[in-house]
Amino acid sequence: MGIEVKDLTKTYKLKRHQKKLAVDNISFTIPTGEIVGFIGPNGAGKSTTIKMMTEILVPDSGTVSIDGLTFKKNRKEIMLKTGVVFGQKSVLCWDIPVIDSLKLFKDMYRVSDDVFRTNMDSFSDILGLDEFISQPPRLLSLGQRMKADLAASLIYNPDILFLDEPTIGIDVLSKERIRQFIKKINEERHTTIILTTHDVSDIETLCEKMIIIDKGTLIYDGTLPQLKSIYKTTDLEEIIKKIYLAGEKNA
Repeated sequence: MGIEVKDLTKTYKLKRHQKKLAVDNISFTIPTGEIVGFIGPNGAGKSTTIKMMTEILVPDSGTVSIDGLTFKKNRKEIMLKTGVVFGQKSVLCWDIPVIDSLKLFKDMYRVSDDVFRTNMDSFSDILGLDEFISQPPRLLSLGQRMKADLAASLIYNPDILFLDEPTIGIDVLSKERIRQFIKKINEERHTTIILTTHDVSDIETLCEKMIIIDKGTLIYDGTLPQLKSIYKTTDLEEIIKKIYLAGEKNA
């Protein structure tokens, strides 16, 4: 069934009774099994939307439905269905070995020994976890920590994975390894993946569909080929620049 976002709105309260409309009545759907690039300039409302889609933030109005379930009625079921990775914030315990954090997630989500073993073999193979699995996250490089966070978010086989800037600040080789891993998970498990990124290569390599927002409003919802056809060029970076510049002019 996928994800349905309907009329989602969020306003932040600022100092001196001022307010900022971060997300303005946006609606879209994401079918099961798709990899969707969710993009926009800094301050566009991307992270706010993702946080509302994962109930880290509660919207002022509007609804999020995941496979027909809502947070109000089915919060526990949704949590078991979704995994989240924020590039700037780790879900791992900072001072204990990565393997201990992964075992903690195994127990929290009641993952069987067989599933845990199978997943660990798969993650070790493509992410190279064995190189650093016995070290605590505080000693890892950014790329290593991101790989460990990906493993933690997928250890319980969620149906949906939210990735917020998963390749930010990471070296080229680590980026490629992470992209390969995301593609493999999507192909083998049909995991629905929502990816926010500023890296055009992430979008070109991974995404079938794109959702673009600017100033909290939805400005494009469609496939990557359709977007290139509209702008009559295959240069995605140039297209995105034009979209962002148009948004600035209309501000």
